Amino acid sequence: MTLVDRFNAAARSVPTAPVYVLAVLPGVWFFYLGLTGGLGVEPIKALEHKLGELALQFLVAGLAVTPLRRQLGVNLLKFRRMLGLVAFFYVVAHLLVWLVLDVQLLGQIWADILKRPYITVGMAGFLLLVPLALTSNNWSVRKLGPTWRKLHKLTYGAVLLGALHYVMLVKGFQIEPLMYLAAILALLALRVRIPLRKAAA
Repeated sequence: MTLVDRFNAAARSVPTAPVYVLAVLPGVWFFYLGLTGGLGVEPIKALEHKLGELALQFLVAGLAVTPLRRQLGVNLLKFRRMLGLVAFFYVVAHLLVWLVLDVQLLGQIWADILKRPYITVGMAGFLLLVPLALTSNNWSVRKLGPTWRKLHKLTYGAVLLGALHYVMLVKGFQIEPLMYLAAILALLALRVRIPLRKAAA
């Protein structure tokens, strides 16, 4: 048995419920730090950033599942739904901190969405994720049939918009957002299957 086979066997034996709990613990921890002064002089902005970055990390992790299986034989399909739902949880948490703790004024929220391109892009990414989260259950898979796979390709657009939101948000040239964007583009490129041309007779 190869190392990959052993890893896949171990992954199959791991229940998903405890993994959900572990995955949301960083968000709880950052919220606690924000309440207790552990996020610096601008805790709301810092909490927004941390939650948004966690959302992007889980989106990237979910995007990596298929390339890992195709390229390395590592099978984490069991956790793909969990990764997507946890990513959506962090996106919603990121959005709520911005709405409730940062902006607060309803009129200002709408004005920011319309006037600030990075917020417009981020909201577009969030809207793409909503139908994916709502249909991430076995009933929807059965009900939608082949349409379910087509619908969930919206993930690609959502994760790209999330990376662009991050790149546009930061001030000046910063390498970290660009690294996220580069990683996402690379993972999307690995998903592209180029049909081989038939050899000439």
